[in-house]
Amino acid sequence: MLDVITEIAALDQMTTGELAERYAELHGQPCRTRHRAYLIRKIAWRLQANAEGDLSERARRRAVELANDADVRVMAPRTMLCAPQRHAPITRTKAAAATRAKPYDSRLPAPGSAIVREYQGRTHRVIFRQDGGFEYEGERYRTLSAVAKRITRSHVNGFRFFRLGVQG
Repeated sequence: MLDVITEIAALDQMTTGELAERYAELHGQPCRTRHRAYLIRKIAWRLQANAEGDLSERARRRAVELANDADVRVMAPRTMLCAPQRHAPITRTKAAAATRAKPYDSRLPAPGSAIVREYQGRTHRVIFRQDGGFEYEGERYRTLSAVAKRITRSHVNGFRFFRLGVQG
């Protein structure tokens, strides 16, 4: 038993490649993973099983019985994966068109207009682009919040920072 303990302790010093080779020696087949912790566990288990004895023949027979009786599924039924569809599925072209056609937000100025805000003694100017994005200091941003985050270096709502659509 002392040899098994020293062998298991030596596994921590082995490289992943060496662990994969040792796994193949002990299990009689190459491993399909390079996950170091998994390899160490499986090798340690096999070393202990070889030293102390594996499952009894009775336990092996019972495991085979249970496996034969089980209804093994590789994947869940399709009905479990998603709700039933009542409408035709959205094709890629429809989905792409839906993402492109953004509804216009009334809080935003007309495309091409500038949004100006004084912050920490500096004037910040953001241009609302035709494509629905924003331009600040020559860089493009998808959202006004991203511009506000760049200016303040913390997360802040873009509409609130630029005081757009805020009452009073």
